[in-house]
Amino acid sequence: MSVIKESNSIIPEAQSLKPEAQHYRVGVIGGGAWGTALAILANRAGSEVTLGTRNTNVIQSILERRSNEAYLPSIFIDPDIKVTDKLGEACQNHLVILAVPSHILRSVCITISDMLAPDVPIVLASKGIERGSLMLMSEVAQSILPRNPIAIISGPNFADEAARGLPTATTIACADHALWDMLIYALGGYLFRPYLTADIIGTQIGGAVKNVIAIACGIAIGKNFGENARAALVTRGFAEIVRLTIAKGGKYETLMGLSGLGDLILTCGSAKSRNMSFGIAIGQGRSKEEILTGRGRSATEGIVAAESISKLAKKFSLSMPICDAVYRILHEHAPMDAVIAELLERPFVCEGK
Repeated sequence: MSVIKESNSIIPEAQSLKPEAQHYRVGVIGGGAWGTALAILANRAGSEVTLGTRNTNVIQSILERRSNEAYLPSIFIDPDIKVTDKLGEACQNHLVILAVPSHILRSVCITISDMLAPDVPIVLASKGIERGSLMLMSEVAQSILPRNPIAIISGPNFADEAARGLPTATTIACADHALWDMLIYALGGYLFRPYLTADIIGTQIGGAVKNVIAIACGIAIGKNFGENARAALVTRGFAEIVRLTIAKGGKYETLMGLSGLGDLILTCGSAKSRNMSFGIAIGQGRSKEEILTGRGRSATEGIVAAESISKLAKKFSLSMPICDAVYRILHEHAPMDAVIAELLERPFVCEGK
């Protein structure tokens, strides 16, 4: 199997490993939609999979019905996938995927820190910037698990489509060639196509900021502003992603790939996106609290990310007016129409600024 490369990657084609000779044990921590989908994908790739979750309803659903009815209803989960509430069992594998909401990643890392051997790679499937510390997910994980190799998986990936076996591509970012090889064979397949990059920073920022831009697009739809407005928000939102990526030391080229432009297009172009559907409801006049009460278990990562990104932009003295507008509407209770008017009244500038 040849390694597929993002445009900015310097990764050589991997010829040394034979797919038929590889058999990996993969632990997945997080029984939500994406964690369950990644467990299914690893199983489909031929890996031995343990799914760890503290959600007893999810465990019962999988054991009794071989489906995660709370998060991925009607999608079959192979009996070979072991499910457990003992996170230590998920840690005793060749690699561990953390697919938990960004706001609990730190606590999960602390919980497993004494269960995990220092040479076991951690694959972060959470998208966001930590509230308060303003750390990327890799920075959070490395502060607690400094000896474990880190990789990021991020891209235009709706969990239900990937789990159903529809063609899906994603970005895997890491700095170690041996880990790249392991992840390709442990997760990749005919219908799940990983593209590789060394840019851990850019891969994460694209995945975090796009959620906030999706909320902005949803607000525009809820206000009946039309498709022109949504296209403008996606384009100018991408410019904001670029500014923050460069400020944090990431690469522009990464954002032209799946974890940047690809994820932005998906999240801002489909009502299946939790962030965009949340924004639509906000634009229609519903309150944040009312919407979240009706959503139950589903996470809307862009809400927390809006606050962190707005503060991070101020730290770097960056102009990110769309992200800041979403933050003010959601967290400062600024009048939505007044905030929108301020955006529309901004001075005309060259497009590259």
